[in-house]
Amino acid sequence: MDSTTPQPIAFLGLGSMGLPMARRLLDAGHPLTVWNRTAAKAAPLVEAGAVLAASPADAVREAEVVLTMLADPAAADAVAAELLPALRPGTHWIDTSTIGPDATRALAARLPAGVTLIDAPVMGSVDRAASGELLILAGGDTAPVADVLARLGSVTACGGPGDGAALKLVLINAAIGGVALVAESLRLAEALGLPRELALRTLGAGPIGGAVGRATATGSYFPVALAAKDVALAAGVTKLPLFEAVHELLVADPALRAEDLAAVAIPPR
Repeated sequence: MDSTTPQPIAFLGLGSMGLPMARRLLDAGHPLTVWNRTAAKAAPLVEAGAVLAASPADAVREAEVVLTMLADPAAADAVAAELLPALRPGTHWIDTSTIGPDATRALAARLPAGVTLIDAPVMGSVDRAASGELLILAGGDTAPVADVLARLGSVTACGGPGDGAALKLVLINAAIGGVALVAESLRLAEALGLPRELALRTLGAGPIGGAVGRATATGSYFPVALAAKDVALAAGVTKLPLFEAVHELLVADPALRAEDLAAVAIPPR
């Protein structure tokens, strides 16, 4: 296959982030095979020309590039057990999941001969996934898959395998912690009898303006349950009392698990 021919891609994991990412690759002309544990979620892609695989192994068998966007280390481990034996030498596996550096390096240690792993977790929510404006935190050699990654966003080189996953924990926990800080600040404002809108407007004009923007965002979807998972991954690396408190905040109300992170600061009506 010459360099101008789009690489055949397998995309596994079609949740709120994976679906728009896969759609961008399909729209760019890549032959696309997809797999998702709930097969019905693949319907929009199949209607647009993608092929639905019955299993992870079937999805990756003919692919030159494999992308995964999975929920947590357990999901990544389970899918890896099925897809690894089916990968051909020369295949490039891009894992965009947020699973932490330890899990990423464990996957790299299991690779068949001739297969490479690029850990490439992303910053940005569904709106940026759909527009191809994700920040991709890449560990490993991205040169062979540069065109694929360019369809999804801009790449920050982080070092070797696992380093992208490590930086993702730093950045995502800072973002989650910022939203938690806004939530606490609003509770303080309410206790002091101040109008919420006044507190939001003035907080937004200060040093945590970005966190206020995320706490009031309407075009994003980052479930509270996944945010709690990311904070737990960070808290497992070293002692982080502040993030341990943030984790308690995130899991305090089970009704918010499927809501966007913003619901921690501004509960849905």
